Amino acid sequence: MSVWFGYKNVTPAMLYRGEYGANVGVPRILDILAEYGIKSTFFIPGHTVESFPESVEAILKAGHEVAHHSYAHIDPSEQTPEQERDDMLRALHVLEKIGVKPLGFRSPSADYSAITLSLLEEFGFLYDSSLMADDFKPYHPRLGDKVSQQSPLLKGRPARIWEFPMCFEFDDWVHFQFNFNPYRNGTSAPSKVLEIWTEEFDWMHENVDGGILTVAMHPQVIGRGHRIAMLEKFIRHCLAKGDVRFEAIGDVATRFGI
Repeated sequence: MSVWFGYKNVTPAMLYRGEYGANVGVPRILDILAEYGIKSTFFIPGHTVESFPESVEAILKAGHEVAHHSYAHIDPSEQTPEQERDDMLRALHVLEKIGVKPLGFRSPSADYSAITLSLLEEFGFLYDSSLMADDFKPYHPRLGDKVSQQSPLLKGRPARIWEFPMCFEFDDWVHFQFNFNPYRNGTSAPSKVLEIWTEEFDWMHENVDGGILTVAMHPQVIGRGHRIAMLEKFIRHCLAKGDVRFEAIGDVATRFGI
């Protein structure tokens, strides 16, 4: 539900979409992941952990990674430093109550404030997956960059955490989530999205040694039957290459180390 609280006019119908994700989408996703023996990363807001404990318990019981996604899905770039710190701590405490010490973080908006990266270092995260300065290679984002329209980039120091880059083209929300006000089309055919995802994967597979493709999905979006069918086609396409594996981000980041 928490994603919808970012809109100015929050309606009951919006919130029921979130309930669909927890009660219908999550079981379907867990079933298909189990069928193919895939372990995945679930970035779960603290608000969701507290609202749908049975869904979160099912995710953990299936052996998937649970990572930090704020408390109430608020864009950190719109928070004061005090609000952002409090929000991050509140979500950490909620995860601690269910026995999770998260390795990773994804910003609710795939965006940062001026202090987000320093907070991730301070609280001991191993990785982030919000930024887009690469596509198939994890990297260390920088703290303290200076750049403006008047002055070119002066690079800061590399952060201790790893960045596993994502991209909006590989986010199901961008393609599929319809809304009246504010208006979002969100009516893409799964065949269009499947073409984008498979073509990008194929290019990586042919051109990047050891490449990593991060795909972001939301249970209330990908959980629809025709999109679950698309997800299965994507999984099969990737596995058909033979030398490909699906992994939770935390497992990959742990191998990388600090």
